[in-house]
Amino acid sequence: MSLPAPPTRWRRRKDARPGEIVAASLACFAERGFAATRLEDVARRAGVTKGTLYLYFPNKEELFKAVVRQAVVANIVLGETLVAHSSEPAPVLLEQLIARLQAAMVAPASAIPKIVVAEAGNFPDIARFYLEEVIQRGLRLFRRVLKAGVARGEFRPMDVESTAYCVVAPMMLGMLWRHSFARHERRPLDADALCRAHVQILLHSVLPDRARAAPTGGKPRQNSRPRRKHRRNGTAP
Repeated sequence: MSLPAPPTRWRRRKDARPGEIVAASLACFAERGFAATRLEDVARRAGVTKGTLYLYFPNKEELFKAVVRQAVVANIVLGETLVAHSSEPAPVLLEQLIARLQAAMVAPASAIPKIVVAEAGNFPDIARFYLEEVIQRGLRLFRRVLKAGVARGEFRPMDVESTAYCVVAPMMLGMLWRHSFARHERRPLDADALCRAHVQILLHSVLPDRARAAPTGGKPRQNSRPRRKHRRNGTAP
C-alpha cells in the first residue's frame, strides 16, 4: 500500500523553513554579531531543531551568506532591473536608487554592514564575499548610471569610479551609525533628512551648469544684476 501524501499545510511549512531560518538568523546576527551567534540560538528562534537547520545550511558561514543574498543582494537585483528597463533620465534614476538605499537604512538588514566591518579581520571569507556580492556589485550599478548620464550630457564629466563611492558613502554611514552611536545620542539620525540633503548636494555637483541654473519650473534663472546702460559714445559711465 502506498503511504498517504503529507498534508498540504505540512508541505507549505517545509517549503517555508529556509526563509524562516534566514529571518531568524538575521535577527540573531543583528543582536549578537557573527562570532557570538550560535546555530543553536538560530534554530531555537526559527522553531526548528539544529539537525533540521543543517539540512539547509552546512555551517554558519553559509547561513550568513544566505542572509546577505536574501536581505541585501535581492535589493541590488531589483535596482539592476530598474536601471536596465527604465527610460528615465540619469538624474531621476540616481534619485530612485538612492531612495532604495534610504529604505535599506531603516530595514533590519541595515545591521549587516556593521557586522561585516567589525568582524572582517577574523572572518576574511565573509568580508570577501560581502565585498564581491554587495559592495562591488552595488558600485557597478551606480557607475552604470553615472556613465550613461555623462555620455548623454545629463551629468558633467567626472571621475565616475570615485564618484560612485561618494554616492553610497552617506547611506553606509547611516547604517553604521544606526547600529552603533544611535542608541547613545539624544536626537536620532533622521534617515530621510540625510538622504534629501545628500541628493541635493550630489545633484548640484554632478549636473551641468545649465541644469543647475534652472529652477523647478525648468526656465533658466535670470541674472539678478541690472544691465549697465552705455552712453551714446560707447563708453561706460
